[in-house]
Amino acid sequence: MASGGTEAFPELGKHCQHQDCTLLDFLPFTCQGCKQVFCLEHRSYKSHTCPKSDHNSRKVIVCETCSMSVEETIGNIGQEKEAAILKKHQKSGKCDPNKKKKPICPVKCCKEILTFSNTSTCKTCNIKVCLKHRFPADHDCGRVISPSLSSAAAADANGQWKNRFLAALASRNGQDCGKSKGHNSSSPSNPSVKAH
Repeated sequence: MASGGTEAFPELGKHCQHQDCTLLDFLPFTCQGCKQVFCLEHRSYKSHTCPKSDHNSRKVIVCETCSMSVEETIGNIGQEKEAAILKKHQKSGKCDPNKKKKPICPVKCCKEILTFSNTSTCKTCNIKVCLKHRFPADHDCGRVISPSLSSAAAADANGQWKNRFLAALASRNGQDCGKSKGHNSSSPSNPSVKAH
């Protein structure tokens, strides 16, 4: 019933060959698998349950041990042949279980796998993290001292702030907190920082 058309134009259009449809379609589709003619609604393999839907499909077999793509096949090969291909790959020596381990985000309780598109490198601590933890506050970046500061410069800066704090606290209480009571201080407290 693939022929179609109207009484005036018998060569125009074709009827859908789906068993429940037979719609006259003026722009019919020919299935690449079963070579039958279908309307817009029944043109897909699934909608007309095509018996040869896998005639041109490709399938890649992936090894579960090493996550490596083993072989690309055309059409449906079956479970037995797929298992045989995987066994052959494992015996060949190319199957390495260490390749399966993928890098994950180092932040505690984060199990995000780091890929090309979701990896960010912190500019302060140079750690690769996922996009959820890309900001320094999200991955405890403050614990790591920046490599641009040397350890002596960092200790000097830390000591300078400590001295300013002790001087401000001493001027607030009227006594020198940084020194013990038994010692006389030869240098006066820092007058540049005052607390009111």
